[in-house]
Amino acid sequence: MNADSITLADALKQRRSVRGFLDKPVPQAVLEEVFSLAQHAPSNCNIQPWQVWVASGQSRDVLRERMVDKVSRGVPFEPDYDSLPRFEGVYRDRQVDCAMALYGSMGIAREDREGRRRAELRNFQLFDAPHVAFIGMDKAFGVTVALDVGMYIQSLLLTMSAYGLGACAQGSMRYYPADVREILGIPDSTAIVLGISFGYEDPEIEANNTRVGRAPLQESVRFCD
Repeated sequence: MNADSITLADALKQRRSVRGFLDKPVPQAVLEEVFSLAQHAPSNCNIQPWQVWVASGQSRDVLRERMVDKVSRGVPFEPDYDSLPRFEGVYRDRQVDCAMALYGSMGIAREDREGRRRAELRNFQLFDAPHVAFIGMDKAFGVTVALDVGMYIQSLLLTMSAYGLGACAQGSMRYYPADVREILGIPDSTAIVLGISFGYEDPEIEANNTRVGRAPLQESVRFCD
């Protein structure tokens, strides 16, 4: 796919969380084009606070093995940032609907605890993605700067979509930040915000059949004269 051949609207509509990848690394030239374009994301006073480490090959393998081992042994999470709050009301409804769509496409019943455990472990197996990008920022920064990092992440995801790459943004990639810093040589002053597993989508993976909708415009946007 040529990134110049699709519109921004196309990229927005095509982008979704991909949870299964081909054993096919993305060429270095494409990686550099994708991450160079994402650098055009906006930020307050153009400070560009995001820091990114892309793990491939052996570094990816070591990270994956370390995280899978810790999760399998029940090692407690130690994220740099708190986990998501408990969702209530319509937000909880949307969360449940998303989970039902995902597990439904994978043929995992609500009462199938073992199936759900295997599905959760897939997060730490990086869904077999050949690459995982860790997004971080200085620990001194707060929520205002985190908004800038969020805009970078969206820009990166849309650019990946434009280049025909599948991706899954994963909060679970911040659960063991000390290991990520150790293996990738990230300074202790950098906090890990999240990770993005990415590569070429495997259409044979059942989870990739998942499709979820969006709320009607009037539920989120109000036009005020």
